[in-house]
Amino acid sequence: MVVTTVKKEDHKTNIIKESTEFRYFISSLAVMAFMFARAVRGHWAIESMHWHLDVTFREDYSKTLDTTAAQNLNILRKLALSILKVVDVGKMCSLKRKRFIICANSARFLDRLMEL
Repeated sequence: MVVTTVKKEDHKTNIIKESTEFRYFISSLAVMAFMFARAVRGHWAIESMHWHLDVTFREDYSKTLDTTAAQNLNILRKLALSILKVVDVGKMCSLKRKRFIICANSARFLDRLMEL
């Protein structure tokens, strides 16, 4: 079992809300607590990446039938995702919105992209 406590501050009211979540995992491995915690964090990091690929690039709706082409597109999407995470567009926005901003005025962001 993993217990996660998250504290979020509402900036309008300055009230801190705390929520606790219990997640249960089944495993036949006899591991130490720190090893189990690392495995859980690693799993959620991968799930987060897959969620971003689906939301930002709509990867689940890809109709590519050729296996090699699908793998190549997946690699390109992951590369683009990592670039989107580090490029600053000047304001806080979702990765999907950031992608739109960069594509709408690519000449403006070309120098920043080449620095990476």
